[in-house]
Amino acid sequence: MLIAVITMAQTIRACPLDAQADTTARDSTTAPQRKLGWFRRLVRGFDRLDERYIEPQHYIFTVMLQSTHDFDYYTLRGRGPGALSATFSPDINFKIGPYVGWKWVFLGYTFDLRNLNLKDLKQQIDLSIYSSQIGIDVFYRRTGSDYKLRGVSFPDGRDDSRLKGLPFAGVKAGITGANVYYVFNHGRFSHPAAFAQSTVQKVSCGSWLMGIGYTQNSLDFDYTRLQATLAKEYPELEVPADSGLMFRSVSYHDISVSAGYAYNWVFAHNWLMAVSLQGALAYKKSSGDMTDVLQEGFSFENVDFNGIGRFGLVYNNTRWYAGLSAIVRTYNYHESQFSTNNTFGTINLYAGYNFGLKKKYRKKQ
Repeated sequence: MLIAVITMAQTIRACPLDAQADTTARDSTTAPQRKLGWFRRLVRGFDRLDERYIEPQHYIFTVMLQSTHDFDYYTLRGRGPGALSATFSPDINFKIGPYVGWKWVFLGYTFDLRNLNLKDLKQQIDLSIYSSQIGIDVFYRRTGSDYKLRGVSFPDGRDDSRLKGLPFAGVKAGITGANVYYVFNHGRFSHPAAFAQSTVQKVSCGSWLMGIGYTQNSLDFDYTRLQATLAKEYPELEVPADSGLMFRSVSYHDISVSAGYAYNWVFAHNWLMAVSLQGALAYKKSSGDMTDVLQEGFSFENVDFNGIGRFGLVYNNTRWYAGLSAIVRTYNYHESQFSTNNTFGTINLYAGYNFGLKKKYRKKQ
Protein backbone atom coordinates (compact mmCIF):
# COMPACT_ATOMS: atom_id res chain seq x y z
CA MET A 1 0.00 0.00 0.00
CA LEU A 2 2.81 2.41 0.92
CA ILE A 3 4.72 1.66 -2.31
CA ALA A 4 1.61 2.37 -4.37
CA VAL A 5 1.11 5.75 -2.67
CA ILE A 6 4.72 6.77 -3.23
CA THR A 7 4.61 5.73 -6.89
CA MET A 8 1.41 7.69 -7.49
CA ALA A 9 2.84 10.82 -5.87
CA GLN A 10 5.98 10.68 -8.02
CA THR A 11 3.87 10.39 -11.17
CA ILE A 12 1.77 13.45 -10.27
CA ARG A 13 4.89 15.47 -9.48
CA ALA A 14 6.49 14.57 -12.77
CA CYS A 15 3.48 15.79 -14.76
CA PRO A 16 2.07 18.87 -12.91
CA LEU A 17 -0.99 20.54 -14.42
CA ASP A 18 -0.57 23.78 -12.47
CA ALA A 19 1.12 25.22 -9.39
CA GLN A 20 -1.54 23.89 -7.02
CA ALA A 21 -1.17 20.41 -8.42
CA ASP A 22 2.59 20.63 -7.96
CA THR A 23 2.18 21.64 -4.29
CA THR A 24 -0.23 18.76 -3.70
CA ALA A 25 2.20 16.37 -5.32
CA ARG A 26 5.06 17.50 -3.07
CA ASP A 27 2.87 17.08 0.03
CA SER A 28 1.84 13.59 -1.11
CA THR A 29 5.48 12.67 -1.62
CA THR A 30 6.96 13.96 1.62
CA ALA A 31 4.29 12.58 3.96
CA PRO A 32 5.09 8.89 3.31
CA GLN A 33 8.80 9.68 3.39
CA ARG A 34 8.43 11.34 6.80
CA LYS A 35 6.57 8.28 8.08
CA LEU A 36 9.21 5.94 6.70
CA GLY A 37 11.97 8.07 8.22
CA TRP A 38 10.30 7.94 11.64
CA PHE A 39 10.05 4.15 11.42
CA ARG A 40 13.69 3.83 10.41
CA ARG A 41 14.74 6.06 13.30
CA LEU A 42 12.68 3.94 15.70
CA VAL A 43 14.25 0.67 14.54
CA ARG A 44 17.77 2.08 14.53
CA GLY A 45 17.19 3.51 17.99
CA PHE A 46 16.88 0.01 19.41
CA ASP A 47 20.61 -0.47 18.84
CA ARG A 48 21.85 3.09 19.39
CA LEU A 49 24.78 3.04 21.82
CA ASP A 50 27.76 4.99 23.04
CA GLU A 51 30.82 3.45 21.40
CA ARG A 52 33.05 4.83 24.14
CA TYR A 53 31.43 2.22 26.41
CA ILE A 54 30.25 -0.49 24.02
CA GLU A 55 31.81 -2.00 20.90
CA PRO A 56 29.02 -2.79 18.40
CA GLN A 57 28.55 -6.18 16.80
CA HIS A 58 30.85 -6.43 13.74
CA TYR A 59 29.15 -9.43 12.15
CA ILE A 60 25.71 -10.40 10.87
CA PHE A 61 25.70 -14.14 11.63
CA THR A 62 26.89 -16.39 14.43
CA VAL A 63 27.07 -20.11 15.19
CA MET A 64 27.50 -21.52 18.67
CA LEU A 65 27.74 -24.83 20.50
CA GLN A 66 26.33 -24.81 24.00
CA SER A 67 26.11 -27.30 26.84
CA THR A 68 23.24 -26.75 29.26
CA HIS A 69 22.78 -27.97 32.81
CA ASP A 70 19.23 -27.59 34.14
CA PHE A 71 18.03 -27.89 37.71
CA ASP A 72 14.52 -27.85 39.19
CA TYR A 73 13.33 -27.85 42.78
CA TYR A 74 9.66 -28.13 43.72
CA THR A 75 8.73 -27.69 47.35
CA LEU A 76 5.10 -28.62 48.06
CA ARG A 77 3.55 -27.68 51.40
CA GLY A 78 0.22 -28.59 52.89
CA ARG A 79 -1.38 -26.50 55.61
CA GLY A 80 -3.18 -27.26 58.80
CA PRO A 81 -2.80 -30.18 61.28
CA GLY A 82 -0.62 -32.98 59.96
CA ALA A 83 0.67 -30.90 57.05
CA LEU A 84 3.73 -32.16 55.20
CA SER A 85 6.40 -30.36 53.20
CA ALA A 86 8.18 -32.31 50.46
CA THR A 87 10.93 -31.24 48.06
CA PHE A 88 11.48 -32.96 44.70
CA SER A 89 14.09 -32.49 42.00
CA PRO A 90 15.71 -34.52 39.23
CA ASP A 91 19.44 -35.00 38.99
CA ILE A 92 21.12 -32.10 37.23
CA ASN A 93 21.13 -33.13 33.58
CA PHE A 94 23.53 -32.50 30.75
CA LYS A 95 22.23 -31.27 27.41
CA ILE A 96 24.02 -30.06 24.33
CA GLY A 97 22.96 -28.48 21.09
CA PRO A 98 23.72 -26.00 18.31
CA TYR A 99 22.55 -22.41 18.08
CA VAL A 100 22.43 -19.98 15.17
CA GLY A 101 22.00 -16.22 15.23
CA TRP A 102 21.06 -13.47 12.81
CA LYS A 103 21.30 -9.89 14.05
CA TRP A 104 18.86 -9.77 17.02
CA VAL A 105 17.49 -13.30 16.68
CA PHE A 106 19.13 -16.24 18.44
CA LEU A 107 17.58 -19.70 18.10
CA GLY A 108 18.72 -23.11 19.32
CA TYR A 109 17.74 -26.59 20.40
CA THR A 110 19.28 -28.84 23.04
CA PHE A 111 18.70 -32.50 23.88
CA ASP A 112 19.56 -34.72 26.81
CA LEU A 113 22.52 -37.00 26.03
CA ARG A 114 21.89 -39.26 29.03
CA ASN A 115 18.33 -40.15 28.10
CA LEU A 116 17.76 -41.06 24.46
CA ASN A 117 14.43 -42.77 25.17
CA LEU A 118 12.12 -40.67 23.00
CA LYS A 119 9.20 -41.32 25.32
CA ASP A 120 10.88 -39.52 28.21
CA LEU A 121 13.13 -37.15 26.27
CA LYS A 122 13.66 -33.82 27.98
CA GLN A 123 13.38 -30.85 25.65
CA GLN A 124 14.20 -27.17 25.72
CA ILE A 125 13.65 -24.55 23.05
CA ASP A 126 14.78 -20.95 23.50
CA LEU A 127 14.15 -17.91 21.32
CA SER A 128 15.84 -14.66 22.29
CA ILE A 129 15.64 -11.26 20.61
CA TYR A 130 18.04 -8.67 21.99
CA SER A 131 18.74 -5.01 21.28
CA SER A 132 20.45 -2.35 23.35
CA GLN A 133 17.07 -1.10 24.66
CA ILE A 134 14.75 -4.12 24.68
CA GLY A 135 15.11 -7.84 25.26
CA ILE A 136 12.57 -10.60 24.61
CA ASP A 137 12.88 -14.18 25.88
CA VAL A 138 10.54 -16.99 24.85
CA PHE A 139 11.07 -20.42 26.41
CA TYR A 140 9.56 -23.90 26.37
CA ARG A 141 10.68 -26.78 28.56
CA ARG A 142 9.34 -30.23 29.43
CA THR A 143 10.96 -32.44 32.08
CA GLY A 144 10.93 -36.22 32.27
CA SER A 145 9.66 -38.39 35.13
CA ASP A 146 12.99 -38.90 36.90
CA TYR A 147 12.42 -36.76 39.99
CA LYS A 148 13.83 -37.74 43.35
CA LEU A 149 12.86 -36.91 46.90
CA ARG A 150 15.28 -34.38 48.36
CA GLY A 151 13.61 -33.94 51.72
CA VAL A 152 10.38 -34.24 53.70
CA SER A 153 9.40 -32.10 56.66
CA PHE A 154 7.29 -34.15 59.09
CA PRO A 155 4.85 -32.51 61.52
CA ASP A 156 6.79 -33.95 64.46
CA GLY A 157 10.21 -32.90 63.12
CA ARG A 158 11.27 -36.49 62.45
CA ASP A 159 14.56 -37.14 60.63
CA ASP A 160 14.05 -37.63 56.86
CA SER A 161 17.43 -39.11 55.92
CA ARG A 162 15.81 -42.41 54.78
CA LEU A 163 13.99 -40.54 52.02
CA LYS A 164 16.71 -38.36 50.52
CA GLY A 165 17.65 -39.39 47.01
CA LEU A 166 14.85 -41.94 46.57
CA PRO A 167 13.46 -42.06 42.99
CA PHE A 168 9.96 -40.62 42.80
CA ALA A 169 8.08 -41.01 39.51
CA GLY A 170 5.01 -39.17 40.77
CA VAL A 171 6.09 -35.72 39.58
CA LYS A 172 6.18 -34.24 36.07
CA ALA A 173 6.57 -30.58 35.21
CA GLY A 174 6.68 -28.19 32.30
CA ILE A 175 7.05 -24.47 31.74
CA THR A 176 6.24 -22.14 28.86
CA GLY A 177 6.66 -18.38 28.99
CA ALA A 178 7.80 -15.06 27.61
CA ASN A 179 9.47 -12.01 29.13
CA VAL A 180 10.01 -8.51 27.77
CA TYR A 181 12.33 -6.07 29.55
CA TYR A 182 13.59 -2.53 28.98
CA VAL A 183 17.16 -1.36 29.68
CA PHE A 184 17.20 2.28 30.79
CA ASN A 185 20.92 3.02 30.45
CA HIS A 186 21.05 1.24 27.08
CA GLY A 187 23.54 3.64 25.54
CA ARG A 188 26.35 2.71 27.93
CA PHE A 189 25.27 -0.63 29.39
CA SER A 190 24.91 -3.76 27.23
CA HIS A 191 22.84 -6.70 28.41
CA PRO A 192 23.51 -8.48 25.09
CA ALA A 193 27.26 -8.28 25.79
CA ALA A 194 26.71 -10.39 28.90
CA PHE A 195 24.00 -12.81 27.80
CA ALA A 196 23.78 -12.74 24.00
CA GLN A 197 27.50 -12.69 23.10
CA SER A 198 26.99 -9.91 20.54
CA THR A 199 28.31 -6.49 21.55
CA VAL A 200 31.40 -6.03 23.74
CA GLN A 201 31.31 -3.96 26.92
CA LYS A 202 34.48 -1.83 26.97
CA VAL A 203 33.93 0.15 30.20
CA SER A 204 32.24 -1.08 33.38
CA CYS A 205 28.68 0.18 33.67
CA GLY A 206 25.23 -0.64 35.10
CA SER A 207 21.56 0.01 34.40
CA TRP A 208 18.10 -0.24 35.90
CA LEU A 209 15.74 -2.73 34.25
CA MET A 210 11.97 -3.02 34.02
CA GLY A 211 9.86 -5.64 32.33
CA ILE A 212 6.67 -7.67 32.03
CA GLY A 213 6.24 -11.41 31.65
CA TYR A 214 3.86 -14.32 31.30
CA THR A 215 4.53 -17.88 32.44
CA GLN A 216 2.47 -21.07 32.36
CA ASN A 217 3.78 -23.74 34.71
CA SER A 218 2.24 -27.23 34.85
CA LEU A 219 2.75 -29.81 37.60
CA ASP A 220 1.44 -33.39 37.76
CA PHE A 221 1.65 -34.95 41.22
CA ASP A 222 0.66 -38.42 42.49
CA TYR A 223 0.05 -38.05 46.22
CA THR A 224 -0.69 -41.77 46.67
CA ARG A 225 2.90 -42.58 45.66
CA LEU A 226 4.20 -40.22 48.30
CA GLN A 227 2.00 -41.86 50.93
CA ALA A 228 3.21 -45.33 49.82
CA THR A 229 6.85 -44.23 50.01
CA LEU A 230 6.41 -42.80 53.49
CA ALA A 231 4.67 -45.97 54.68
CA LYS A 232 7.45 -48.17 53.27
CA GLU A 233 10.35 -46.20 54.75
CA TYR A 234 8.64 -45.42 58.07
CA PRO A 235 6.40 -48.44 58.84
CA GLU A 236 6.39 -47.47 62.52
CA LEU A 237 4.93 -44.05 61.74
CA GLU A 238 1.29 -43.45 60.93
CA VAL A 239 1.40 -40.38 58.68
CA PRO A 240 -1.99 -38.65 58.47
CA ALA A 241 -3.33 -37.87 55.01
CA ASP A 242 -2.61 -34.28 53.96
CA SER A 243 -5.67 -33.06 52.06
CA GLY A 244 -3.81 -29.97 50.85
CA LEU A 245 -1.51 -32.10 48.68
CA MET A 246 -4.22 -34.33 47.23
CA PHE A 247 -4.26 -33.19 43.62
CA ARG A 248 -3.53 -34.83 40.29
CA SER A 249 -2.39 -31.78 38.36
CA VAL A 250 -2.06 -28.02 38.71
CA SER A 251 -1.58 -25.35 36.05
CA TYR A 252 -0.21 -21.96 37.10
CA HIS A 253 -0.69 -18.83 35.02
CA ASP A 254 1.53 -15.93 35.98
CA ILE A 255 1.49 -12.29 34.78
CA SER A 256 4.23 -10.19 36.33
CA VAL A 257 5.84 -6.76 36.39
CA SER A 258 9.54 -6.80 37.25
CA ALA A 259 12.23 -4.28 38.16
CA GLY A 260 15.90 -4.63 39.00
CA TYR A 261 19.48 -3.64 38.38
CA ALA A 262 22.27 -5.08 36.25
CA TYR A 263 26.00 -4.40 36.23
CA ASN A 264 28.76 -5.30 33.78
CA TRP A 265 32.27 -5.35 35.23
CA VAL A 266 35.05 -5.20 32.65
CA PHE A 267 37.99 -6.53 34.64
CA ALA A 268 40.35 -7.11 31.66
CA HIS A 269 40.47 -6.44 27.92
CA ASN A 270 37.67 -8.39 26.17
CA TRP A 271 36.60 -9.92 29.51
CA LEU A 272 33.32 -9.28 31.29
CA MET A 273 31.64 -10.38 34.51
CA ALA A 274 27.92 -9.61 34.79
CA VAL A 275 25.27 -9.70 37.51
CA SER A 276 21.59 -8.93 36.95
CA LEU A 277 18.91 -9.17 39.66
CA GLN A 278 15.19 -8.55 39.24
CA GLY A 279 12.22 -8.86 41.55
CA ALA A 280 8.72 -9.33 40.13
CA LEU A 281 5.30 -8.62 41.55
CA ALA A 282 3.07 -11.25 39.98
CA TYR A 283 -0.64 -11.80 39.64
CA LYS A 284 -1.26 -15.53 39.56
CA LYS A 285 -4.12 -17.83 38.78
CA SER A 286 -4.02 -21.56 39.30
CA SER A 287 -6.42 -24.42 38.65
CA GLY A 288 -6.21 -28.20 38.90
CA ASP A 289 -7.85 -31.52 39.66
CA MET A 290 -8.03 -32.94 43.16
CA THR A 291 -7.60 -36.65 43.80
CA ASP A 292 -10.52 -39.03 44.04
CA VAL A 293 -10.42 -38.67 47.83
CA LEU A 294 -11.99 -35.22 47.75
CA GLN A 295 -13.93 -35.50 44.46
CA GLU A 296 -13.74 -31.79 43.66
CA GLY A 297 -11.60 -29.21 41.89
CA PHE A 298 -10.01 -26.03 43.16
CA SER A 299 -8.85 -22.67 41.89
CA PHE A 300 -7.24 -19.62 43.46
CA GLU A 301 -5.97 -16.18 42.56
CA ASN A 302 -3.35 -14.22 44.41
CA VAL A 303 -0.38 -11.91 44.21
CA ASP A 304 3.12 -13.14 45.04
CA PHE A 305 6.74 -12.11 44.72
CA ASN A 306 9.04 -13.80 42.21
CA GLY A 307 12.72 -13.34 41.50
CA ILE A 308 15.24 -13.80 38.73
CA GLY A 309 19.02 -13.67 38.82
CA ARG A 310 21.46 -13.75 35.91
CA PHE A 311 25.21 -14.22 36.20
CA GLY A 312 27.77 -14.32 33.43
CA LEU A 313 31.48 -14.55 32.61
CA VAL A 314 32.35 -13.77 28.97
CA TYR A 315 35.39 -13.49 26.72
CA ASN A 316 34.63 -11.81 23.38
CA ASN A 317 37.09 -10.38 20.82
CA THR A 318 34.21 -9.68 18.36
CA ARG A 319 34.96 -12.73 16.17
CA TRP A 320 35.42 -15.53 18.73
CA TYR A 321 33.62 -15.72 22.05
CA ALA A 322 33.22 -18.12 24.96
CA GLY A 323 31.72 -17.98 28.39
CA LEU A 324 29.70 -19.28 31.28
CA SER A 325 26.28 -18.02 32.31
CA ALA A 326 23.63 -18.92 34.86
CA ILE A 327 19.97 -17.98 35.20
CA VAL A 328 17.99 -18.73 38.37
CA ARG A 329 14.23 -18.13 38.72
CA THR A 330 11.96 -18.60 41.70
CA TYR A 331 8.14 -18.67 41.74
CA ASN A 332 5.88 -18.80 44.81
CA TYR A 333 2.20 -19.78 45.03
CA HIS A 334 -0.11 -19.71 48.03
CA GLU A 335 -3.70 -20.49 48.91
CA SER A 336 -5.53 -21.54 52.05
CA GLN A 337 -4.68 -25.27 51.91
CA PHE A 338 -1.68 -25.50 49.62
CA SER A 339 1.50 -23.66 48.65
CA THR A 340 4.50 -24.34 46.48
CA ASN A 341 7.88 -22.86 45.66
CA ASN A 342 9.45 -23.64 42.30
CA THR A 343 13.12 -22.72 41.94
CA PHE A 344 14.71 -23.64 38.65
CA GLY A 345 17.60 -22.51 36.55
CA THR A 346 20.08 -23.11 33.81
CA ILE A 347 23.87 -23.11 33.69
CA ASN A 348 25.33 -22.66 30.20
CA LEU A 349 28.85 -23.22 28.91
CA TYR A 350 29.30 -22.05 25.33
CA ALA A 351 31.74 -21.15 22.56
CA GLY A 352 30.95 -19.53 19.24
CA TYR A 353 32.13 -17.85 16.07
CA ASN A 354 30.84 -14.71 14.32
CA PHE A 355 30.97 -14.30 10.54
CA GLY A 356 29.54 -12.18 7.75
CA LEU A 357 31.41 -8.94 8.43
CA LYS A 358 29.23 -5.84 8.14
CA LYS A 359 30.03 -3.48 5.29
CA LYS A 360 31.23 -0.56 7.41
CA TYR A 361 33.81 -2.79 9.15
CA ARG A 362 35.21 -4.21 5.93
CA LYS A 363 36.80 -0.87 5.13
CA LYS A 364 38.78 -0.93 8.39
CA GLN A 365 40.46 -4.25 7.56
